Amino acid sequence: MADPSSYRPKPGQIPDSPGVYKFRDEHRRVIYVGKAKNLRQRVANYFQDLAGLHPRTRTMVTTAASVEWTVVSTEVEALQLEYSWIKEFDPRFNVKYRDDKSYPYLAVTLNEEFPRVQVMRGAKKKGVRYFGPYGHAWAIRETVDLMLRVFPVRTCSAGVFKNAARTGRPCLLGYIGKCSAPCVGRVTPEEHRDLAEDFCDFMAGRTGTYIRRLEKDMMQAAEEMEYERAARLRDDAEALKRAMEKSAVVLADATDADLIAVAEDELEAALQIFHVRGGRVRGQRGWVTDKVEAVDTSGLVEHALQQLYGEERGDAVPKEVLVPALPEDTEAVSQWLAERRGSQVSLRIPQRGDKKDLMATVQRNAQQALGLHKTKRASDLTTRSRALEEIAEALGLDTAPLRIECYDISHLQGDDVVASMVVFEDGLARKSEYRRFQIKGFEGQDDVRSMHEVIGRRFKRYLQEKERTGEWEEQTGDTPADGPAATGPVPGPAPTGPVAAPATDPAEDAEPREDDGRPKRFAYPPQLVVVDGGQPQVAAARRALDELGIDDIAVCGLAKRLEEVWLPDDDDPVVLPRSSEGLYLLQRVRDEAHRFAITYQRAKRAKRIRTSPLDDVSGLGETRKQALIKHFGSVKKLRQATIDEICEVPGIGRRTAESVAAALASTAPAAPAVNTATGEIIEEDDGGSS
Repeated sequence: MADPSSYRPKPGQIPDSPGVYKFRDEHRRVIYVGKAKNLRQRVANYFQDLAGLHPRTRTMVTTAASVEWTVVSTEVEALQLEYSWIKEFDPRFNVKYRDDKSYPYLAVTLNEEFPRVQVMRGAKKKGVRYFGPYGHAWAIRETVDLMLRVFPVRTCSAGVFKNAARTGRPCLLGYIGKCSAPCVGRVTPEEHRDLAEDFCDFMAGRTGTYIRRLEKDMMQAAEEMEYERAARLRDDAEALKRAMEKSAVVLADATDADLIAVAEDELEAALQIFHVRGGRVRGQRGWVTDKVEAVDTSGLVEHALQQLYGEERGDAVPKEVLVPALPEDTEAVSQWLAERRGSQVSLRIPQRGDKKDLMATVQRNAQQALGLHKTKRASDLTTRSRALEEIAEALGLDTAPLRIECYDISHLQGDDVVASMVVFEDGLARKSEYRRFQIKGFEGQDDVRSMHEVIGRRFKRYLQEKERTGEWEEQTGDTPADGPAATGPVPGPAPTGPVAAPATDPAEDAEPREDDGRPKRFAYPPQLVVVDGGQPQVAAARRALDELGIDDIAVCGLAKRLEEVWLPDDDDPVVLPRSSEGLYLLQRVRDEAHRFAITYQRAKRAKRIRTSPLDDVSGLGETRKQALIKHFGSVKKLRQATIDEICEVPGIGRRTAESVAAALASTAPAAPAVNTATGEIIEEDDGGSS
């Protein structure tokens, strides 16, 4: 536990201007970001008597090891910079809302030549128009199915679209009138785009115009005795009305607004948002957060506004935002919202009428969401705490291992040897910090040496990061220039390559990023290292740590056969009860490491199998490879072709043709595939690897 007085800024050092401040821990990780109208007054509040601080604030300042700040011109700039830093650094003591699910949107890809209507989840893309979010994907599909009668916009994937264009035959929707079939030229790109824009206008709330137009055309067709056309228009109008009925009118004045409600207790808070467009509820979503900082309802609302609109522009920010409590600096937040929308945004608390009644409905949803979340999570919190305590007790640790790293080795009969590193924090998987390794120190199968290499590479990078940030003094004399990270040769058989050789895959074993507070690949040490295996693997991991001079990280192994926990230098394993929550957590960690490793190993093997003899032809790029395969139909037929026949392919000269023929001639054809059910030989005709 750090003493805040050890890093307290000197009197008068902090400016009294608006700005944003960051607290960092001993590993230079940003753990809290805040903003202030007056930096001097706000930051000074953190350095008062610890007894007077909120318990969560007290935990934060005793975890921190330094504080720094950035001065900005206005409070709006401070709000924007605070949001950017929270998103970039992911501080552990800031309120972060987490979706209880990935909400689906109805999306129209206006960035394509022929816009497509589809269901989308995840991050929003530029040039795509979104509507929602919706509670269920099936609700989107039902709405789209009704509207395709009137707006027959493309809904097929790129592959289906290209196949229909190639064959000249549209899909089923094109035959039944629910797609205008731009793939076969029934409509021009301009006509299809007009349909997509009309679809968007209808979804945005401008519904009356289309229904009145359809009814007018229906009456005119009836007067002209075109009864079939009149019946079709009648059905179209009914379909649009049914689509509208799926979202009932809640505000009679066709309001565009977002309503935000918060339900909270001392530990957690639940947020519910209703998106109202054209007076109708077009979408709903909810978030839950742990109150890891001392924050009231207005603070929760401000954080929610940042997360909701931090990436939005234009109409995605509504004209009106209704909240249960106004942020501390309402004027700055309103100005920030107005800048993102491009026009004035009203941020207020509803006082009477339909908007107040609807806010009460949103509030009830928030209360129910909080109650449901607490019911689900109560046992989880208790179980995880008990599991960590049982592990600490069984392994003789001073404290519960809040960060656990687990390593596993995977290969197929000695080929494609890889390793995985998975991270669990507070008993939960932290997938953003998972890492994978290629074994580079030697060839062949040796799980013990592989484990030694991986542990050495991982923690050598950790020590390099400590040296770079100055967390320990560089030694002099006979100590190598890179400090403890290079304490001498590795015992045992000499490896054929350097232990810390850089990986060729940028996702593997990469250098930590710059010292700006962002999460780094190898910058943070665990309290416990778990290896998949028994006594030999544990001894290898412990030896790798000892060679690097690391003695404050516990090591254990979990053997699959009897689920025994092995400790270094112990001849007998630690046997945890089968009902132990600690054993169950270790099993989950080990199984996750095994899954991650075998997934990577299979991907590498599949990539190796997919290689072609053409890959070795110098100067033959991907485009000309594809041209050769397309011309001959397969590598097998290309191998049978003469040099003159290869020269007939556009872009292939005689010298290249000779190189291709030589490469194929030096490569033995693969064994023929056999259908195991019938025994027949399957001819190679797909243009794949030979």
